[in-house]
Amino acid sequence: MSDQLMTIREMCAAFGVTPRTLRFYESKELLFPVREGQKRLFTKRDRARLKLILRGKRFGFSLEEIRQLLDLYDMDDQQITQLTRTYDIAKERLADMERQRAELDEAIAELKQQLDWGAQMIESLKRPDAAE
Repeated sequence: MSDQLMTIREMCAAFGVTPRTLRFYESKELLFPVREGQKRLFTKRDRARLKLILRGKRFGFSLEEIRQLLDLYDMDDQQITQLTRTYDIAKERLADMERQRAELDEAIAELKQQLDWGAQMIESLKRPDAAE
């Protein structure tokens, strides 16, 4: 994408989001489009921020966590604070996701056992000698 300003329609097409989503992120002070009357124009910085917002959401970060991380970008420390905090939150999120996956794997295995048992019960009840 170039340095040019993008309209809300162009942003929606480029990132696969709705105008409502962009307005919502603006209301949460995650994006800061330039205003020309009623028109919103998004800068290169807005595009970079939206890319990070969408990635953060995909990884399960809360909007508040994302906002705080984006705000750390402006610190004058070569982004070390932002990167360190992002790394720490990402490690926590990964641990949560792995725990959830383990719980889900356990539930799937248990459900498969129950389905096998149910199939065996159904078959045994269908046999003619089962009624006797």
